[in-house]
Amino acid sequence: MKLGKVIGTVVATRKDDKLDGLRMYVVQDISPEVKGKDAFVVAVDAVGAGVGEVVLYASGSSARQTKETDGRPVDAVIMAIVDTVDLGGKLAYHKANEG
Repeated sequence: MKLGKVIGTVVATRKDDKLDGLRMYVVQDISPEVKGKDAFVVAVDAVGAGVGEVVLYASGSSARQTKETDGRPVDAVIMAIVDTVDLGGKLAYHKANEG
């Protein structure tokens, strides 16, 4: 699993039928301190995330192990919305403080 931040959406009107009904987001990799990195991925949303949220995502074959992605041609899936990140007893991120 990796930490990421949803920074945008992807809309594809023409796509493989197995992708119908899936919401796709641009997810930027972030550090544990919730600082952005240069890397990003397009990930399918399995949990109802939205733009601006910090999420956990999986890639590779693990991305096809959720109920929504089983048997579908996806390489990354958002599988959790992060509430807090604690590093050594110090709060690095808290969702309620975002705004």
